[in-house]
Amino acid sequence: MPDWQKLVRQRLSGLALDAPDKEEVHAELAVHLEETYETLLREGMLEPDAIHRALSLANDWQNLQRRIQIAKTKENIMNDRVKQFWFPSLLTLLLTMGLLMLIQLFGPNPAIIGLHDRNGWSLILPVSVVYLPWLLALPLIGALGAFLSYRSGGSQRAVFSSILFPVLPYLVFFLIGLPMIIILNHHIAHNIMFSALFVGFFGWVLAPGAALLAGGQLAKIFLSRRLDSRRIASN
Repeated sequence: MPDWQKLVRQRLSGLALDAPDKEEVHAELAVHLEETYETLLREGMLEPDAIHRALSLANDWQNLQRRIQIAKTKENIMNDRVKQFWFPSLLTLLLTMGLLMLIQLFGPNPAIIGLHDRNGWSLILPVSVVYLPWLLALPLIGALGAFLSYRSGGSQRAVFSSILFPVLPYLVFFLIGLPMIIILNHHIAHNIMFSALFVGFFGWVLAPGAALLAGGQLAKIFLSRRLDSRRIASN
């Protein structure tokens, strides 16, 4: 019985993949050829003819190698993108929104931030509701997002996006939603709405974003120094 993995390695010798991926491709293709070979033998075909027929299924080995290379490269890119961006980003978003929901349900009560006139009286509008325990916990969530992305080999952009991903929905709302309301609705007092936009932008974008970024940057600095120390020790 032929060594199918050896035959596959010989015909796909130019496959430019990492060792684990290359071994996986060789093993899967060898199993497929072996099953075809055994099926042909059970049908009464002689062994040399069965080997030749099984190997001829690939038709053009160079073309097969090229298609495997493209498919595996795309798969690796998608896997890296999931590990470096989507998983850390969605996890930070889930933790941020989940923690906010728990605080809203069980307390403590939020702080109310509003603008004041010259006499010190707080105006009815605009005000912003700020959950201080939530803000204090955001650096830990930002640090977690940075850690997961950085550990998976994420780029500077991927790490930065993973840290700030939870505030993006608020940013989109304030940069697009409220200005459209102000422009389209002529019955709204524009000076009040602009003030509300500023206060809300600070309470739900700038402050949370700064908290997330502070924790994420500290985690990134710690991880980079730790990686540098390991490299120095290994040298």
